[in-house]
Amino acid sequence: MMKKLQLLVVVLMLPLLAFAQKSVSASEILAKINRGEAVSYKNATIEGDLDMTKLQNMKMKQDGKNSTKEYTSTVTAPLTFVNCTFKGDVLAYFNPENGINLKISKNELYKTNFEKDVVFENCSFKEGAAFKYSAFDGKASFVSSRFAEEALFKYAEFEKGVNFSNVRFERDANFKYVEFPEMVSFAGAAFKQEANFKYTKFEGGVNFEKASFDGAANFKYAKISDNFNIKGARFNGGDDFKYTQLNNRQVSLTALLDMNK
Repeated sequence: MMKKLQLLVVVLMLPLLAFAQKSVSASEILAKINRGEAVSYKNATIEGDLDMTKLQNMKMKQDGKNSTKEYTSTVTAPLTFVNCTFKGDVLAYFNPENGINLKISKNELYKTNFEKDVVFENCSFKEGAAFKYSAFDGKASFVSSRFAEEALFKYAEFEKGVNFSNVRFERDANFKYVEFPEMVSFAGAAFKQEANFKYTKFEGGVNFEKASFDGAANFKYAKISDNFNIKGARFNGGDDFKYTQLNNRQVSLTALLDMNK
């Protein structure tokens, strides 16, 4: 009887064990990146800051005009994180003078490029997440992830498809000056504070179907080619569509909503 009871307890515990997150140090992941190994984690809690801005292959380039030293690190293998929690910062951009804020130091900045696919699906970013100036040569997916602090993608360069469907942005979502060459999806995304797409170029169209904008929706000077899907999207905060262009024609939010009825 006792053995049967123990077996029953084990069987009942299996689903819980399957979803339990193991703890992984950020230093372990960085060691794999530095060795050029593919990184793949599922159901893991990442302890410490995942700072990819000072890899072993880091190179320095100096801008003669303003004496800024630009240090670029490169992640050469695929990154895959599924159902992971990042307790520290996830950094692909760092400015010693201003941290991960928007202003550029007069002296130096650090950034990280990604040569292969980057996947952060159903992940939770508890602290800062900075990908400013990063170049993504492969596909990028952040589907169903959650950003507790600012999601900083300003000036990021994407070469292939990008997916931010069902992402929850608790703080500012900064995509200012980003160029998306292929269709990008923010379907079902929740923007709790400012959604900054000022000067952003959606060259392959964009999908905001059923997205919610609780803060300011800033699309000033944005340029959209092909399709701008905002069916079922909710704009609960302020919005700025001044000089926004759809297929080279200036368009307002009211006109866009009418088009998507």
